Amino acid sequence: RFSSTCGAQSGAAMKRFEERLYPEWAQTFQIDEVLFEHRTDHQHLIIFKNAQFGRVMALDGIVQTTEADEFVYHEMLAHVPLFAHGSAKRVLIIGGGDGGLLREVLKHPEVEHVTQVEIDGQVIEMAKKLLPQHSQGAFDDPRVRIVIQDGIEFVRSCTESFDVVLSDSTDPVGPGEVLFTSPFYEGCQRVLGENGVLATQNGVPYLQLDEVRVTHQRLKPLFADVHFYGASVPTYVGGIMAFGWASQNPKLRQQPASVLRERFEQAGFKTRFYTPELHHGSFALPQYVLDSFLG
Repeated sequence: RFSSTCGAQSGAAMKRFEERLYPEWAQTFQIDEVLFEHRTDHQHLIIFKNAQFGRVMALDGIVQTTEADEFVYHEMLAHVPLFAHGSAKRVLIIGGGDGGLLREVLKHPEVEHVTQVEIDGQVIEMAKKLLPQHSQGAFDDPRVRIVIQDGIEFVRSCTESFDVVLSDSTDPVGPGEVLFTSPFYEGCQRVLGENGVLATQNGVPYLQLDEVRVTHQRLKPLFADVHFYGASVPTYVGGIMAFGWASQNPKLRQQPASVLRERFEQAGFKTRFYTPELHHGSFALPQYVLDSFLG
């Protein structure tokens, strides 16, 4: 999620992995063991072990996910839109090659079909092998269809309709850049049903406030209700992480906590981070974030 100018050190001295977006500040991980490193057709992929965060996956020098805290991100990206909708049968995931988001989506008993579109098939294969706790067999669920394709191409040409679309993208650099553009959002609007919800990864506002502002500008002409919600994910340092929210039905974002609690209890599964009350409160954003897109 953070651009890097310096990846893992090479050779016998390979001890630390550094990701850097700003010259004044970097995040560094100790590498206990490199499990896999390869340049795919699309990006540089590395998976390594770290004593604090477990197995860590990075693409093009950007840490994407860790075993220790992935549940925060994946639960909030999945359960907020799905419980807000309440009866989503068809879900589209763009990205999410590690399988964590797919795992959480499939916990909802009303979900009958999930299409996951990932640009880099090797990310899925390596995640299955080296990050099995993320997917926990989700890729083998009969409700799942995997499509290896650029997400923007899929939503432009797809003839199907979905109740919920989830964009689990990298930062707006490299292969993930197109997933923050107006044509991508237009495609998402096109494939969403009348009561549909789009939720997206939208960066850490304290450090990437322009992403919030620009996303709002691009979504607002397309959807009746555009907003953001937040959660603190330890790996994505710099304060809360923002998730984009867009729907033609403003009532979905305003579901009472009591309704969310009833749906959650009926679903019958446990979570480690998400609660209906946290869901309800996650749309209450800091003033500086609200000012960035509401003026």
